[in-house]
Amino acid sequence: MTQTRSRNLFKTIPGLLVSGFFLWYTFRGIHPSEFRSLQLTHPAWLLGVIGFTVAGYTMRCIRWTRMMRSTGARFGVCARVLMTSLAANNILPFRIGDIMRVFTYASDLGAPPSAILSTVILEKLLDIFVVGLIFVLTMGSDLPEKIRHGADAAVMISIVGLLVLMFGAGQLETPVRKLFGALPANGLVQKVEHWLLLAIDTLRQMGVVGNLILLLESAVIWFCEGMIFVSAIYLVGLPSDATGPWEAVSFANLSYMLPSSPGAIGPFEWAVKTSLASHGAAQAQAAVFGLAIHAWMLISVTGAGGIIFLLHRIRIHNHKPLLEEIETLPTELP
Repeated sequence: MTQTRSRNLFKTIPGLLVSGFFLWYTFRGIHPSEFRSLQLTHPAWLLGVIGFTVAGYTMRCIRWTRMMRSTGARFGVCARVLMTSLAANNILPFRIGDIMRVFTYASDLGAPPSAILSTVILEKLLDIFVVGLIFVLTMGSDLPEKIRHGADAAVMISIVGLLVLMFGAGQLETPVRKLFGALPANGLVQKVEHWLLLAIDTLRQMGVVGNLILLLESAVIWFCEGMIFVSAIYLVGLPSDATGPWEAVSFANLSYMLPSSPGAIGPFEWAVKTSLASHGAAQAQAAVFGLAIHAWMLISVTGAGGIIFLLHRIRIHNHKPLLEEIETLPTELP
């Protein structure tokens, strides 16, 4: 167990270094007085920040409950498990929260790990699709050309792929198996094939109408997420055009794909600063705003998930240390 902990600690070092670099790059040259200058100029917008945060994460719970409908899992259980996993992802490395959702809470959900994993994969695909679409529609001309061209290509591929998945899931299994059968056999290829087939099976079970509802729910989720940024910008009086908050929320969430510390500390702040600066905000103000909005997202989601987690452990009289439970989990998704 000691060797496993040491090995896992060693694996986290590159991510911490990446976060450290992005924090330095984002805040270099910014005077400490800029951090003190952030003020609540329009306090009424605090209701918007709080309200859209609650609405967005409530909709996430509703969406996941819909995905889990075939297993018979209830909304209350799905909401507890989802919020707990999101909180764990924010503070623990290696996406431990997702692994806990698949394995630790399988008995609570009354579903096999493979069924839960299929919904987690589908959840990520839907989020990446909507976030990528928002980013392409709102990105400013000041962003590096490679980022803009790469985003355009990625969104076009994801649009075609998602449409095919949603409307043709029932006929995709055989072609997908043939496609991966022609690729070199290795662990990564086999995992990607396995994950894709799981997502296809979930979409097939949901049906076309169910898939369209999932897509609509995903749009509502990211509308709420964007409105958190809009409300926060009005709250602190940050100058930006109408599309700035939407590019910021999309680029910031895409930054989670970079290998870094839990919670994407560093890349998130850099993405928000880069986005808002391309829409009229001052560099220093945009960087400080990025830090503040990230702190809100981490504290609110992690706090809510942590409280739910602790209350459940108290209710079921679970006194086993959390680290011991984590040590029994697989190191990655199957």
